Amino acid sequence: MAFSFEEGELLLIDKPIEWTSFDAVNFIRSFLKHCFKLKKLKVGHAGTLDPLATGLLLVCTGKKTKTIQDLQNMDKTYTGTMLLGQTTPSFDLESEPDGYFSTENITFEELETARTKFIGAIEQIPPIYSAIKIDGKRAFLYARKNQDVNMIARKITIYDFELTAINIPVIEFKVSCSKGTYIRSLVNDFGAALNNGACLTSLRRTHIGAYSVEDSFTIDKFRELVLHELNP
Repeated sequence: MAFSFEEGELLLIDKPIEWTSFDAVNFIRSFLKHCFKLKKLKVGHAGTLDPLATGLLLVCTGKKTKTIQDLQNMDKTYTGTMLLGQTTPSFDLESEPDGYFSTENITFEELETARTKFIGAIEQIPPIYSAIKIDGKRAFLYARKNQDVNMIARKITIYDFELTAINIPVIEFKVSCSKGTYIRSLVNDFGAALNNGACLTSLRRTHIGAYSVEDSFTIDKFRELVLHELNP
């Protein structure tokens, strides 16, 4: 496999858990600059994944970075798990629980009714623990100082929201959605629609447009391929 990183490559990377998207970009940039003895190299990603999420990250190098906006606009698909009966400020496991609810009386009919409320064009309030800028500062910086922030609702589209396995309080799901969708917010809102609570416990991005995580490289595999190209 021949790469041309300065001319431009679109890399399909399977982001590992606990790495930020910028960790992946910074690693790839530093690694390639070192391998090919480059003074500088443009590298960027098309669509952030939270540190606790895994899966498809599109990383562009060289002239391919000009396509990042188009890639970001593509629809996305995720699989994941949620825990009913518990809420957290970050809507996932990055923060400690701040609310507990009994899940004993939740019925399958109630789950189905709540699920259908979120299919189609909806307005969604992003989590305060996010990188959205408010008055020039990232929202999570306000959240860490317990400062109140007015998060503005965004119009998004949920094309499909499927509960793939139900074993209350744990639910597995699959979501296909438009750009700008926060799955953490979807899970939190789903819990509220049940008059209960829910937080995201795992998330994996499987598709961005026609690109699939099935065709992606792990960081280690990518590193191995590049080194093999240099030393066949």
